[in-house]
Amino acid sequence: MIVSDTVRLALRNLREAVLRTALTSLGVAIGIASLVGMVSFGVALQEQIVGNFLRSGVFDSITVMPGMPAALRNLRLRTARREFGAATKSKGAERPETARAPLDDEALKKLAALDRVVEVYPDIRVPVEIKYEQFSEFSGAVGVPMSARGEGAFQNIAFGQFFPNDTGDNCMLTMDFARRITDEEARDLIGKELTLGYANPVNTAPGNLMQALSGVSIQRTEKKFRIVGIVERPPGLGAAAGALSPVMIPLAKARQMGTLDVSSPQNLLRTLSDKRTYTAVTVKVKSPRDTDEVEQKIKDMGFTAVSVADVLRGQKRAFILLDLLLGLVGSIALTVASLGIVNTMVMSILERTREIGIMKAIGGSDEDIRKIFLFEAGLIGLMGGAGGDLLGWVVGRAINLGANYYLQSQGAPGANLFLIPWWLSSGGIAFAVVVSLIAGSFPALRAARLDPIQALRHD
Repeated sequence: MIVSDTVRLALRNLREAVLRTALTSLGVAIGIASLVGMVSFGVALQEQIVGNFLRSGVFDSITVMPGMPAALRNLRLRTARREFGAATKSKGAERPETARAPLDDEALKKLAALDRVVEVYPDIRVPVEIKYEQFSEFSGAVGVPMSARGEGAFQNIAFGQFFPNDTGDNCMLTMDFARRITDEEARDLIGKELTLGYANPVNTAPGNLMQALSGVSIQRTEKKFRIVGIVERPPGLGAAAGALSPVMIPLAKARQMGTLDVSSPQNLLRTLSDKRTYTAVTVKVKSPRDTDEVEQKIKDMGFTAVSVADVLRGQKRAFILLDLLLGLVGSIALTVASLGIVNTMVMSILERTREIGIMKAIGGSDEDIRKIFLFEAGLIGLMGGAGGDLLGWVVGRAINLGANYYLQSQGAPGANLFLIPWWLSSGGIAFAVVVSLIAGSFPALRAARLDPIQALRHD
């Protein structure tokens, strides 16, 4: 039997049982829609989180922090050995207790001298009191370098512009903070001034014994900053440290403000030391391809280094597991639908037993009979898979519209909750066909093994 005859007979058999074929295909479609919908939710969630990193342009940034002191590292290692036994001995050995290298201006020069590094700047947060008209709040102002223009959250500034220069008393606000400090529209804040009050070290006053002993005098200083921009979403990694800070000022201005941190005795003593030290530093490399190499060099210098690539590796593993879990849950409906395919094929065999006997009597082989039924099962899977993709897309769009309407009514930005890429759509159809062929293999084999004499006697 040639292929065209097999296709023609399979299509004729499906047309003769339109209602049963349609219901079976609908069951497959619902199963595929469930599978595609669950996986597309995971894909959309991954796009919302990981995609923001991909669009932020911070893959060429490395965040550097002081390394863990050897004493603390060895203490943790000994604690792990006591808790988990000698099995941890082979995973690491205690290192000599050397002093931790400070993350000071000298360290910044060494980091800047590394090959493939184009820029190094400290992540500075200045504790401030923010005043605007009757509004007052204690928070932190983050220093943003001029090189962050057009990167991350600063690619599309909602209102206003980026800092025109790093010498003027200008600032930017996050959208949520701008809405909190005024009843006006956020755009109306552009050009207006807010006051930042901060602790500022001054020279020791003559004759003051306590100041002479401490070597520093602290006074409150207030400075007015002109609002030049409103940022829609908080800055991402690398563009500015302390991404949730409501106020952002030029990095040069943050340095001039003294950065005296009085939030705790430890931070105050660290600030009053002979050398200025930083809690974190951002290192920019020439290309994202250089990130891993430079990050390893920084770790070899005794510092802790973290890049967006490290974060994404962990997130991608988590999303792969999530997609697998969602796919397994969505496959339950498809498994139920496969039972419907088996039932449809078995009923078709019972109805066409005499026809099968006639085909065998006139020379049809077992393989020809098996191909006819397998082709029918494959067609049911193809129609169900295509219908499932369409059904999943329609349901996803409906949920997206409803969810976005609710989010926007609450003042939150919209989000795409279901995303069906081409590989998921085509994969859903292919998976439906494969499952249908597997489900139809037993009925097809049963039909091929019918005895032609017994089949001709069947009523």
